[in-house]
Amino acid sequence: MSKTNIKTYTLEEARKLKSETDWEALRNAPPYEGPQEFEVDWSKARIVTPDLKQAISLRVDPDVLEFFKSEGRGYQTRMNAVLRAYMEAKKASQA
Repeated sequence: MSKTNIKTYTLEEARKLKSETDWEALRNAPPYEGPQEFEVDWSKARIVTPDLKQAISLRVDPDVLEFFKSEGRGYQTRMNAVLRAYMEAKKASQA
């Protein structure tokens, strides 16, 4: 079994870490011309800066919670994504 070196940082400590990415090399690199795994429509891409989440107490049916938890880590994020998709669909239908 291999050993891993896992370190935990606070947000403040993480912001002080020095980036190891060579940004200049990336800026000067030619566009990637290799094979694409799938077609991407970049016209619909958008940059999303997430707002701080608000903690709430929410009652859901046990089977709903178990379903999302059974998908693994990040189940609350997935539940939020489902609620967001519903909200955006409702707003679009009302416009």
